[in-house]
Amino acid sequence: MTAISKTVGRGGRRGDPQRLTPAGARILETASRLFYDQGIRAVGVEAIAEEAGVTKKTLYDCFGSKDDLIVAYLRARDALWRSTLETYVSDHGGAPQERLLATFGALHAWLRERNPRGCAFVNAHVELPESHPGQEVAREQKVWLLSYMEVLAAEAGARRPEALAEELLILHEGACIANSMRSVDEAAVRAQESAAVLIAHAVDR
Repeated sequence: MTAISKTVGRGGRRGDPQRLTPAGARILETASRLFYDQGIRAVGVEAIAEEAGVTKKTLYDCFGSKDDLIVAYLRARDALWRSTLETYVSDHGGAPQERLLATFGALHAWLRERNPRGCAFVNAHVELPESHPGQEVAREQKVWLLSYMEVLAAEAGARRPEALAEELLILHEGACIANSMRSVDEAAVRAQESAAVLIAHAVDR
């Protein structure tokens, strides 16, 4: 299994990566790549099934519908990003302030290796109708990231950790956009430089 299909599913529902057959894992991996590279609306189940080497019936048996497959794709990518970010911060962060800054190092690596077309959750938010269940997955991801930043900000001694977390999240989001549009070179690195200034002003000395 590849990174996407190894991610842990939630709630034991159909399409959770940990419950998938080998064919199901292959479908999810194929759909994840095509949805991100080409766009969710542009890719049909026929193309996914053909590239994954399965029938449409197998795809529907594993995921139920294209909408359910979209949700599985977003949940798997969410789990992969959370794991990647937390592992990077654990491996590269030292003092609490350094852990906050390490989130930008993780972002830099993520943008270079897995995220050249911008944030998958923002892309999904733009593409999907407001009533689509994938919208909730996208919102949950951003809520989690903000909460994670707030915890790190509090550990770093920020006077107002909620405000600092919001500012750093905006820098993260802006770096993703600037990177995908190629409007700023090394966008995450530049964002990290700005974050260092914000953190220095926000933390009690």
